[in-house]
Amino acid sequence: MTFLSCYGIMHHMAKATLIFRDKQVDPMDGSITEMVIWQLEEPVPGSQHRFKYRLFYGFPDRPVVRYDNETGKGDHRHVEGREDAYTFTDEKRLVEDFLADRRRLGGK
Repeated sequence: MTFLSCYGIMHHMAKATLIFRDKQVDPMDGSITEMVIWQLEEPVPGSQHRFKYRLFYGFPDRPVVRYDNETGKGDHRHVEGREDAYTFTDEKRLVEDFLADRRRLGGK
């Protein structure tokens, strides 16, 4: 992580309100599902909305799907090692899209 990305995270996160956080570990296969969404006072550079998020499904040594909007990159998702742009509409749709990908890729 570069100084600028650390600065961007700290600058925006200092004004963030946590609106959703959930983490579940499946005892059968060890998979992790974690969703964290914050509301910001201003958009993260690269995004047009006032949310910062990270949604993860995978294993400690192998991410399967991840949605995030890191500073400068905007909204995107990582699916089985491939990164694609993601069109953010609202936080409800974000969670629905993420959970649909998780189910499609083997999660419950």
